[in-house]
Amino acid sequence: MAKGRTSVGATVGVAEHGNSAILVTIAPDGQLLDRRRVDLTRDLPTHPYHHEGSWAVGRYVDSPWAKQTTMAEAVALVARVREAAARGAREALEALAASVPSPIARIAIRACPPLPATTEERITDTGAANVADSVMYRETLAAAAEARGWSVFWYDRASVFRDAAKAVGSQDIDELLRVMGRAAGPPWQAKHKLAGAAAFAATRPR
Repeated sequence: MAKGRTSVGATVGVAEHGNSAILVTIAPDGQLLDRRRVDLTRDLPTHPYHHEGSWAVGRYVDSPWAKQTTMAEAVALVARVREAAARGAREALEALAASVPSPIARIAIRACPPLPATTEERITDTGAANVADSVMYRETLAAAAEARGWSVFWYDRASVFRDAAKAVGSQDIDELLRVMGRAAGPPWQAKHKLAGAAAFAATRPR
């Protein structure tokens, strides 16, 4: 148990990877309520900006896995994937909310870098194309959470463990996460610890 927890409502921490995400949900007292992986899309390309978008502008043209793709096709695919991800996010959070015993108040999601405004610009800009898919999935989770009335806490990957340690006061956050992992059972990997730390960090009063 995380001593001194005073937040009202459960908190979900998210560690996303591509179109999937690890969700770790903790109670107001810091107890683990739920640990699950969700896939936001199925049977669709998972990185339409980075893969199909890159093909459309001639990146990786000599790679054996590249395919002929136009900008219009890439933009349309991004829209399809975004729509599917939004639906998947809504369904995933609805299922989570229905299965935990405590109302959920907030969700912690990794902060998104600024990107160009349009899909075409994000595809054309190499740096943006490298992160735009991940940003898209994070944004769909945030929108689904906000639609449920949850507040969204955007965490910094570089400082989230320090922020979590501050949130739990004098306790050792690493040890707290290890204990949580033993209680949860395998798998309990780095991404589960990250999601757990994010959940704790989000409970710190601001």
